[in-house]
Parts: sequence; C-alpha cells; structure tokens
Amino acid sequence: MEKLLLLGDEAIAQAAIDAGLSGIFAYPGTPSTEITEYIQASKEATEKGIRSNWACNEKTAMEATLGMSYAGKRAMFTCKHVGMNVAADPFMNSAITGVNGGVIYIAADDPSMHSSQDEQDSRYFADWAMIPILEPSNQQEAYDMVHYGYELSEKFRIPVMIRITTRLAHSRAAVNIRRNSKQQNPVKLLDNPKQFILLPVNARRQYKELIAKQEGLENAAKMDGFNKYIDGSNKKMGIIACGLSFNYLMENYRETHCEFPILKISQYPMPVEMVNKLYEECETILILEEGQPLFEKQIKGLLNKGKKIMGRLDGTIPRDGELNPAIVGKALGLKVSEGLPIPEIVAPRPPKLCEGCPHADSYKALNEVMEEFGKGRVFADIGCYTLGAMPPFNAISTTVDMGASITMAKGASEAGFQPAVAVIGDSTFTHSGMTGLLDCVVDNVPITIFILDNSITAMTGTQKSSATGRIEAICEGIGVSKDHIRVITPLKKFHQENVQVIKEEIAYQGVSVIIPRRECLVWANKKRKEEKKLQK
Repeated sequence: MEKLLLLGDEAIAQAAIDAGLSGIFAYPGTPSTEITEYIQASKEATEKGIRSNWACNEKTAMEATLGMSYAGKRAMFTCKHVGMNVAADPFMNSAITGVNGGVIYIAADDPSMHSSQDEQDSRYFADWAMIPILEPSNQQEAYDMVHYGYELSEKFRIPVMIRITTRLAHSRAAVNIRRNSKQQNPVKLLDNPKQFILLPVNARRQYKELIAKQEGLENAAKMDGFNKYIDGSNKKMGIIACGLSFNYLMENYRETHCEFPILKISQYPMPVEMVNKLYEECETILILEEGQPLFEKQIKGLLNKGKKIMGRLDGTIPRDGELNPAIVGKALGLKVSEGLPIPEIVAPRPPKLCEGCPHADSYKALNEVMEEFGKGRVFADIGCYTLGAMPPFNAISTTVDMGASITMAKGASEAGFQPAVAVIGDSTFTHSGMTGLLDCVVDNVPITIFILDNSITAMTGTQKSSATGRIEAICEGIGVSKDHIRVITPLKKFHQENVQVIKEEIAYQGVSVIIPRRECLVWANKKRKEEKKLQK
C-alpha cells in the first residue's frame, strides 16, 4: 500500500479511480467540488479515460450517472446538500429502478452553513428512498467506503449514498491507498430489459423488490464492519456516535480511555440489534450525530421504553450548527477548553466582491437606474454576485435557490409589481435559469434579466461554465427578441452608456436580457499563470 496526505474529498476521488470508476458527474458546490477537480487533474484518471466534465446542474448530472450505470459501468455523482434538492426527482426514482453498474451518490453537507443557505441533512433523502448510507468518520474510512460502496451497490443492484460534511471534506489525513486498481467494468446491458422503464406496472413490482432488499441491507450494516460496539466499564451512559462525530468524541479522550460503552455507526440502515444492546446495558443514551436528529428520532421511536435519551432534541447538543469536540465534551460532562471570546474591538469582516470585480460596475449602473423606482425590485440568485446584498451596494432583495431570481421576478411582475429585475450568473443561468426564462417568454411578462457573464463558475473556484460563448444563442433560441438581448461591458468608462441601456430595457414591456460581460479577474490571473507554466 502507498500512503498519501489527502483531503476527505480527495480520498473519495482517489478511491473512485482505484475502484474502477468510468465517469463522475457533478455541478460544483462547496464542500463537494474538490472531488471532481481531483479527478480532472489526475493523470491516472486521464490515462484511464474517466470522464469528468462538469454538468449544467445536479439533475442532469445524476441522470447521466444513471445512464452510465445502465451501460454496466461504475459511476459517481457528487453534490453539496442543496444539490440533492435539484436532483431529487431522479434520486428517488433511482432507488426503484436500481442500478446495473455500481453507483455512488456523494452528498456533502454543510452544517453551520459555512457556504450554504441551509444546513439540511442528506441522510433524510437516503432514508426516505430506502437506500444504504455510508458515513465515514475519517479520511481513511472515506477511501475504504468507496471501494465497499461499489461492491454493495452491485451486490444489491441499488445506488449507495456516501454522506460527508464540511470538516471531513476539507481536512487532511494520511490515507493508505490500493494501487492494484480495479479495471473498469465492460459495457453490459441489463438482465431485465424493463428495469429502467418506470411504468406503474413495473414500478410497483420493483418497489416491492426494494422493500425486500432492506433485510439484506440491515444485515450488511450489522456484519460488514463499519459499525462497531466498543464496550465500557461505566454503564451509566451509553454513547451512539454517527460518522464524523466519533472523531469529535475521541478527541475528548486523547490521553485517556472512554469509560462509557460506544456504538460507532457509519453504515445505515440502523443496526437495530446493536442499538438494543446498548440501550439494555446502559441507564441513559447520548446520541452524537452531525446535522439533524435523524437517528435520534428513529431511536426514540424504536426504544420508547422509559430511559433518558439525550441529543439534539432535548438540548444536550445544540439543535443547529456543526459539532465540535467542545460541544461533545460538555455533553459528556467534561471540563472543556474553548479559548477566549473575540474582543468587541475586533470588527467583523463580512465578505465582499473582489477588487475590480465586473459585478461591482454592473451593480453601480443598476442601482443608479433603480433609484427612481424604489427598493425591493431586484431579485438575485446564488453566486459571487449574491454579495450585492451587502454594503456598499445593497442592490438585491432576494436570494432563495438556484434559478429563483428569474421566476420570482416573473411572479412579482405578474402581481403588478413593476419594474421587476432578475440578476443571475452565467453558470447559474444554464444550471436552472433557462426554464424560468422560457416561462417568461411564453407568458410575455415585462421583466428585465441580467445575466452576469464573467466567463467562469467563479464562486466555487473557477470551474468551466456551460454558458460560455452560448448565452445570446440560448436566449434567442428560447424566444427572446434579438433586439432586446443587449451586451454591455461593465467598466467605469462605459457607466453612462450602460445606464442608458438598462433604462431602455426596463422601459420595454416584454422580456429583455442584458448581459454584462467581463472576465472574472481571479480567473484571468489564474489563466495567465497557467499559460506561463505551459510556455516554460
């Protein structure tokens, strides 16, 4: 075995390469992005012909994952937790279709919302769909679980979710990797040619088959080694530690041995016998899980026999935010060190647009035009430009989910709240804005849509945008009048000219698109450095 120092994301990516991956499908989203980027940068992956281009959105990525599995190949889908909402339709149905080649879905959750609009727990999706969940407690387990996950997927012919969180995704550890890589599966069509045809007559039968698989999946969770019962001498409390929370627990016992029995859970469905054993032996139960109290609710339902069960629901662990060793230590009744509070003299530093960002000039021109109409008329989206909500711009009034800028502005316009303006980035537009634009065209709604084109998916690290070089053609193809697709250059010297264009399009009683186009400076600098390297 070879040992590498890897992020959790990188451990997953390397494991996929070693486990016979044929393709990874994803849309960039923190904290999942580095998985795909690692494979894109891997010489080994290139030599093996592993496809790794970015998709337009999570739904198209997951459907392509299923298509590769249909052909018999091993495939991987990755997204951040809110991406699971976008992919929910194919996700839920894929549990019923099952798979041909092995499929792993990586859901990267973001408790404490470091770079997200909520902290939803992706385990609920997998529990709802009745597919197995693997939840690594460290980078080595993340690597090993990919190999195991593909075997489990192909054994039961079912997709498998690996659920990680920000701290695991973005922290490094030494990982033993297997260089005797598995070869990619050959193309092999289905034994059952109707497996992926979800007509009700087929879906009803296959849903029964999914239910029948649960007993085997439960036995696998009990027997295959990722769930462990660690006995302890003090039975006053038993501890259930799920996934990464096991590491937080162990950090409180670096120099001593935990006296309480511990049930480490990293594979679902719930290992019922192991949970019962802990419950019967201990006076109280403390449940540690990163995210929402999914397991706590299940255990309270299963073991409603009078003993105290502590966790997020009773306030022993805070209901929101990510876990850390100090929170776990307090729940254990240990004395913990949390450091000094931040002095009041230290001013908070909210995020802001980069110096010279093209979005700044776009917002300055838009703000000048919107002054005469009053506040609350600019609907925005997910991207760097969301920082337009902050001073000094205070330019936008909404940011809900990807693509919502156009459709929310449409609804407001149809309510008589006019003018209504939508601001969306180039990558977000091709992710989930195009269908909203089509609705606007079909209903001929008076709306002005800014598609901020900086030539890249900037917020998540300058990944390639599907929109580059295509925006005008897409808008015209959808049905926007060519006369009302206007390209402007967001620079100070063109400010008055840009203001005039915006005024004209807001006055137009129909669908208009303004495309402020200037390259992201971060990307431009990065590109220049890469070009210099190539010249050497």
